[in-house]
Amino acid sequence: MINITYIGNQVTDSKPSELQAEASKKMALEALEALKADHVVLLDVREIASFTDYMIFASGNSTRHVSAIAEAVVEAAKASNQPPVGVEGEEVGEWVLVDLGDVVVHVMLPDVRLYYELEKLWGEELATG
Repeated sequence: MINITYIGNQVTDSKPSELQAEASKKMALEALEALKADHVVLLDVREIASFTDYMIFASGNSTRHVSAIAEAVVEAAKASNQPPVGVEGEEVGEWVLVDLGDVVVHVMLPDVRLYYELEKLWGEELATG
């Protein structure tokens, strides 16, 4: 089972847009687990960002692994009839961003992730588990 760290509010209201965000989040986390992504961190940014509800950070152990993880998220989104808004970085494979609208998934090599420290930028101190 994948180890997920939650950051931010885990409680949601049952509004339609939030249900969609929850479904997208679940779908992305399942895709990450299926491809054995490392160090998955989920940030609930609904209170601090207007462009998305959740950010998910994950690591892959090589550029090929990073690309495969991101592609799995893209394929899962398409299979759920929710194609990504955009995908960036797949050519290089060091950091691939998959924008699902309500959920933004960052898949990075560990060194790239350490260099940018995006979890800290968005509030890693709120980690709850």
